[in-house]
Amino acid sequence: MMQTSRPEYDARYLGGILFFNDHDFFEAHEVWESLWLDCAGSERTFYQGLIQAAVALYHFGNGNLRGAAKLFATSRAYMDRFDSPYLGLDIVGFWQQMERCFAALFADPNPDRYLRPEEALIPVICLVPAPETWPERAAFASDED
Repeated sequence: MMQTSRPEYDARYLGGILFFNDHDFFEAHEVWESLWLDCAGSERTFYQGLIQAAVALYHFGNGNLRGAAKLFATSRAYMDRFDSPYLGLDIVGFWQQMERCFAALFADPNPDRYLRPEEALIPVICLVPAPETWPERAAFASDED
């Protein structure tokens, strides 16, 4: 059987995913932003899309519905440029989750200002192949906490 090598994921990419999956979207954005600043080309665009997806969820959770909708759209536009999967992320599956999460927001042109994402519908990022090890969240936690 032929062995395929696992991709080497940047620890900041993985750290951002840990925060994202814990619904700490602000911290995910912070970690990914440090990675985004060090990248160029298509990877930079991909991370920009992830950052904006996290900020869209952050705004949705805080009741900034207009900001959430705007960043949903720009994030999607960035990530639609990539074949799925990219860097282990099933982009198609991720956006299906995002659409389900944001469906109530987009269902009404004047959504209730108290609308928040339904916990069970918040996306979860899984990588295939999974990394051999995940970094510790504490390595990325900001000093401002």
